[in-house]
Amino acid sequence: MTTALTLHRRAPASGTAASAVVFLHGYGADGQDLLGLADPLAPHMPDTLFVAPDAPTRSALNPMGYQWAPIPHMDGSSPDAAQAAMLASIEAVGAMLDALSAETGLGPEKIILFGFSQGTMLSLHLAPRRADAFAGIVGFSGRLLVPELLAAEKRVTPPILLVHGDADEVVPFSALAEAGQVLAAEGFEVYSHVMKGTGHGIAPDGLSVALAFMREKLGLA
Repeated sequence: MTTALTLHRRAPASGTAASAVVFLHGYGADGQDLLGLADPLAPHMPDTLFVAPDAPTRSALNPMGYQWAPIPHMDGSSPDAAQAAMLASIEAVGAMLDALSAETGLGPEKIILFGFSQGTMLSLHLAPRRADAFAGIVGFSGRLLVPELLAAEKRVTPPILLVHGDADEVVPFSALAEAGQVLAAEGFEVYSHVMKGTGHGIAPDGLSVALAFMREKLGLA
């Protein structure tokens, strides 16, 4: 059975949803963590609904937060358990996206996936394997899972923005170039931005680049 995710929302400033941004948080956080980004984004995207699910299980290292999957080198879980949990989370997010489209009438071409860290990993894995392409993927401070499977499993190639801090102490900065090279080789339209001096987080310059990307891909620019 697919796990139903708890979904946090920020209604469009205009009162009418013509597009949606789905935030997928990082390990040990929750949906509210990224939903706060709607505050600076909403004035520039007034017809956009912002939603942010909580991952399905509590974090092993931060019981106040959630995880899309355990991380073996951090919490002592097995690689098999981590892989199974991530696949289950991908299925749960896919079901949530289907339900969101059915509820709002917004097709994938009007939806942006916006991930951070583990949420980026999930987004980059899920989006290419869907039947229809999303308007775009914004991935902060993450990496591409099982890149060797992308060529055989991809179905669509949505545009992707990768953003990473060059002082990231959690996910190596090199993950940006590694993911970008694989995605570009597989026909994805890939953009990237380096947040100078930024660790594992979202700096104002990175968010500004993400806003410009989202507005362009949603036809708001």
